[in-house]
Amino acid sequence: SINQPQNDLPWKNIGDTVLYSHSSNIDRKGQKKVSMAPPLKRPSSGSSSASGVKRAKTAITVGASSRSIGQKRSSSNTAATSSDKLRQEFISLFTLNKSYQQTGIPNSVLKKLVGEAKYLELVPIINSLASNSRVEFSHSTTNNELVYKLINEEQATKFEGLDQQAKMVYQIIERSGNKSIWTRDIKIQSKIPQQQLNKCFKALESRKLIKPIKAVNAKSKKCYMLYDLQPSKEVTGGPWYTEMEFDHEFISILRDFVMNCVRKLNKGRGVTSKEIADKIQLAKVSKVQLSLQEVRQLMQTLAFDYMIEQNGMTQNGEALYIAAKPVTAGCDFKWWEGVLCPDFHFREIKFEDGVILSAHEPHHHTAS
Repeated sequence: SINQPQNDLPWKNIGDTVLYSHSSNIDRKGQKKVSMAPPLKRPSSGSSSASGVKRAKTAITVGASSRSIGQKRSSSNTAATSSDKLRQEFISLFTLNKSYQQTGIPNSVLKKLVGEAKYLELVPIINSLASNSRVEFSHSTTNNELVYKLINEEQATKFEGLDQQAKMVYQIIERSGNKSIWTRDIKIQSKIPQQQLNKCFKALESRKLIKPIKAVNAKSKKCYMLYDLQPSKEVTGGPWYTEMEFDHEFISILRDFVMNCVRKLNKGRGVTSKEIADKIQLAKVSKVQLSLQEVRQLMQTLAFDYMIEQNGMTQNGEALYIAAKPVTAGCDFKWWEGVLCPDFHFREIKFEDGVILSAHEPHHHTAS
């Protein structure tokens, strides 16, 4: 037989295997008991303290790093806020004066407006705005001083991606205003080779920043002006030109209408240019709107052709026009009568319409 192990540990044979447990799983009647498993081994005090120190050191290190990163972020946010304020201050300067919006702010004026200290801080801000096409640089025509011009955001998007040559060409065309500028003059001012210049024109046209036009006084020349501008009357010829051609038929109709007004209005005793302009607008004779100055130009052509003439002034100082009297060369004597008369050179000549020419200086002829 197998002897029971020491300490009276319960045991049971299952085949050749002997099972042991610290608490009996089988009671005396052979019923199975529910037992609790022995507790796991606890870590020693030495390893626990060592692990605790490690974790503590790690926590301190991470905390210090977090505080350092937080300080950096805080200082970075402060600098960004200060830069944004200075940027907004610089942009708001262009609203102080209307000339600043149109022609820009000279460098010397900018220094006075912001002060020397802020002026140095503006350098990276201006460069950043220039890289985003929000600021343009140019030079004054008087003293060659650097000038800053602000570009609105909508227009800046059109300039995005353009090189400096294209921007220079745009600035040259912009300075010409609504009178346009010849491509040859652009080449001379920019000093850009023709091949590169053509690429600049193409890039600016595709973005609808400039447009080609032709002037009535130089039809063979190709000129450019800004896309959003309307050409001046010096370029288009005003209402007297249609599709770059002088409109003879249109002007002839207007002249006939003016003559009818001069003869019929106020019973032919005189009419002002303002009255004729109102009558043209009321009758809708002109297909385009004519200004008072353009009506006066039209009446001046009639005066040059001796079809109308001035006859006094109104109480407001406006000139009155009437139909001109016909001028004839007939006089109150026969030609042979005058030639044979010994005092021919000293006589006054009275015409049929009442005009009198005073005596002329005597002249000599070879006839005997």
